[in-house]
Amino acid sequence: MATLNIPQNGKAIKGRTKKLLPSVDLTAMVDLAFLLITFFMLTTSLAKMKAMDIVKPVPVKDLTDFADYPASRTMTILLGKNNTAVYYMGEPAKAEMKTINISNINTQVVKNKKLVAQLHQGNALKYMIVIIKPTATAKYKNFVNIIDEMLINKVESYAIDDQNITPQEKAFMHQKGI
Repeated sequence: MATLNIPQNGKAIKGRTKKLLPSVDLTAMVDLAFLLITFFMLTTSLAKMKAMDIVKPVPVKDLTDFADYPASRTMTILLGKNNTAVYYMGEPAKAEMKTINISNINTQVVKNKKLVAQLHQGNALKYMIVIIKPTATAKYKNFVNIIDEMLINKVESYAIDDQNITPQEKAFMHQKGI
């Protein structure tokens, strides 16, 4: 790879002979280094972006043809300000609404998922449904975190509904200052 160049001058000089230092030619080593760098740059792949598709349906004016969500297996999460959320199981008029920090919502999702599985004797067709309702004061980061929690906890069905926040939900959030 490297060559050692020693000058050869055969002139006889009176007195002491001057010894020249050998020099190393590293041109080939530099070429090899650039070839290796180029090879690894071209053969490796950079991290791919992971994007999640969120599709919202077209708004429908007449909702009479649609069935309600089953209250026994529906969890609703309302995203509010200051990294807080309101969650409840069932219908808003009959349910006990609770506030929670977004970072702790994972525990409630897991707990309610197990509760639904026990209530329906582990029937695979009776899985938990989560309705996510971001409010005007919610942060986008919290919305993304909730969607991530749905994927992490393998929630089979979740819906995003930012249009239909009930008066009971609004009153509770106003009372709690969310």
